[in-house]
Amino acid sequence: MKMPILFVLLILVSSISGCILNDNDIITTAYSPNSDTCEGAPIGHNDDGKLRIITYDINAISDDMISQFTNQSGYQVEIIRTDDAGGILEQMLQTKNAQQADLMIGLDNSYLQSAIDNCLLQYQYANVENISDSALSHYDGDFAVPFDQGYVCINYDENYVDGENITIPTSLWNLTEQQWNGKVAFPSPVTSSPGRSFMISTIDYFENDDDNSTDAFDWWRMMKNNNAIFTSGWTESYETHYTGGYGEWTEGHIGDAAMTISYCHSPGVEAYYSSNWTHSTSLMLPKTSFHQVEYAGVINGAANVIAANLFIEYLLSAEINTQMPEANLMYSVLDDTDLPETAGYRYHSDIPTQPCTITNDRISQEMEQWLSKWIVEVEY
Repeated sequence: MKMPILFVLLILVSSISGCILNDNDIITTAYSPNSDTCEGAPIGHNDDGKLRIITYDINAISDDMISQFTNQSGYQVEIIRTDDAGGILEQMLQTKNAQQADLMIGLDNSYLQSAIDNCLLQYQYANVENISDSALSHYDGDFAVPFDQGYVCINYDENYVDGENITIPTSLWNLTEQQWNGKVAFPSPVTSSPGRSFMISTIDYFENDDDNSTDAFDWWRMMKNNNAIFTSGWTESYETHYTGGYGEWTEGHIGDAAMTISYCHSPGVEAYYSSNWTHSTSLMLPKTSFHQVEYAGVINGAANVIAANLFIEYLLSAEINTQMPEANLMYSVLDDTDLPETAGYRYHSDIPTQPCTITNDRISQEMEQWLSKWIVEVEY
């Protein structure tokens, strides 16, 4: 039977450095179902006053940031880290009936609907008035709130294209040609959030091209036959294999791929850290980019709901969220914010005009089928 909403606490929270809540703000916490088909989960761990956050290695969630939150709120924080966004979802599913964390930070819009459909999140109470329409465009509900955003797309090394006198691709099919043989590195959609995002965009791309006889998975098979490099995650693809990024200055760099999957603003990041210099750029083909939004949400079964909501408010405060371009190398989600102009950050960053338009609902419904097809074409 569906559990009724039980309001267990109604408190006034004092002002915390003007960052989190004002004197008259009221937080109402609910141990409640998060939709008409979900029940409130039992509290999964003891409430010892500590906030437990499950996330991956998000740069913005630094020791300094956590210390500042603790100083302002009084809540100690424990971080539970997974390898990536997929790891967050997997761990939440495995501990569904005994959640060990209170707050999720890092599921993006290629994973979020699965978390909601599996009743892993409960209502949160963040104020979204200052969040941009673009950040809310994929999900504007009660169970998660965006905290950063960016576009996943193809990046390529301009030095390779110019040096080898190669024509800039005008179609994904160009990447199956001999000049790109062994020169493209892809993070796996099975284990990588950017890889997953790009796979989704290829589905949209081939559903909207003029050739009805082929689909995205035919293309993936041909990319495998063209000796594309497949890695477990973004770090290996970008830092180890890609010739156009900062990986060329790091130990272990192989540098055998002149193209990879990253973000459309990654060339801007390269410029920002290299005194306005980069030889990487993004490939702006229609339907080949994916608007990735990352979310925070209170876990269904959380022990410390108050602290979880406070941390979301903190994450969305102007003081913290406007730092996302420098601290997390992603766009802020707040209105009237952009990348900094410093050292070519904004200048070298592209914003796609025709990104992928596949909906969250469809992603949730068809992802398992898509991944199965991808595995058949690439891993076997």
